[in-house]
Amino acid sequence: MSIVLPIAAYRRGACPSLDAPMQTGDGLLSRLRIAGGRMSPAQLSAIAALAAEHGNGLVEITARGNLQVRGLTPASAAPFARAVEALIAIERGLVVETPPLAGDDPTEIADPRPLAASIRAASVLLAARLGPKVTVVVDGNGRLNRSQLKADIRLTAIGSDQWACAVGTRSDVILRNEALMVTLRALREIADIGLGARATDLPGRAVLPRRTKNISPIGAFALRRGNAIGIALPFGSSDQATLAALADVAMSHGITEFRLAPHHALLAIGAPADFASDAAALGFITDAADPRCRISACIGNQGCASGYIPARIIAARLAPVLPPGQTLHVSGCAKGCAHPRRANVTLVGQVDGYGLVIDGLAGDTPQALLGADQLEAALTAPLG
Repeated sequence: MSIVLPIAAYRRGACPSLDAPMQTGDGLLSRLRIAGGRMSPAQLSAIAALAAEHGNGLVEITARGNLQVRGLTPASAAPFARAVEALIAIERGLVVETPPLAGDDPTEIADPRPLAASIRAASVLLAARLGPKVTVVVDGNGRLNRSQLKADIRLTAIGSDQWACAVGTRSDVILRNEALMVTLRALREIADIGLGARATDLPGRAVLPRRTKNISPIGAFALRRGNAIGIALPFGSSDQATLAALADVAMSHGITEFRLAPHHALLAIGAPADFASDAAALGFITDAADPRCRISACIGNQGCASGYIPARIIAARLAPVLPPGQTLHVSGCAKGCAHPRRANVTLVGQVDGYGLVIDGLAGDTPQALLGADQLEAALTAPLG
């Protein structure tokens, strides 16, 4: 297997993959689209070991629920990719996502997997004409859904044979047997614009509904058969030793499957209740009320050439004093990669300190410049 490093891989907004890792401050970043988002504890442990052997041992789960490994080199990227391919199935082509409990969630209106599989199969030839970020979400509309994640095309079950279809800014209600045709037509329209196109480049305008219910993947979930317990990686990151310890704990509890989930989470299928306490002892987030769930932080200057501050270390330090209900974004620089949306408070690394942005984005003009000893006070001060 040859590893390709396209020019786009050096730009913010690029989409790294196992075949084309992206250059970052701590080496090459490889993102693994694991088939179905499913792996055994042994496979998770093995991937973590490969991350230590070929990279720097840091493993992340992205906001969309993909696994990525940091610190690879041009010499180690190809051996790493070959070892991963021998270990677990990797998806390529058009990104078609379903919720992590699809088919097992008793609250979903319809199983989205057959429709998703049809779209994947029918889009094989078209995928080469689409940009790597073009995404289709097929959602059964259960308790743990993908409603808060962006999609170019979103198909959401709303009835026994009805699906809400949103393409960019256009929305409609269609029948199940129309969904494949409508999706392929929209993908062709996007492809006809060019490789950089997204569904928002298509004509049309509509107000798309947004769900407001809590869909945290952390906690206990009843399945059609059995249960699942969701935990999260603090700020989306863990190291080889901690993941290996988690895999050992899971196997000791008889757990045979993990599923990757949005918001940096792992779902342990069939886990007993005491699995959560064992995971918490290792540092994983097991309570949806944990303040770290309301903090976004990039790797900062510990792994990014653009970063000025150790963002995750600062985030962990500030978590205990984060006021209830508030969100915090700690960004190594003004690009704001970890949270490209507004937060109640954003701390932005700068050459001479920490830029303070209230109710804004990392790229906004800071209201103040803080020193390291002023962060707690700024966070607990009344907003506004």
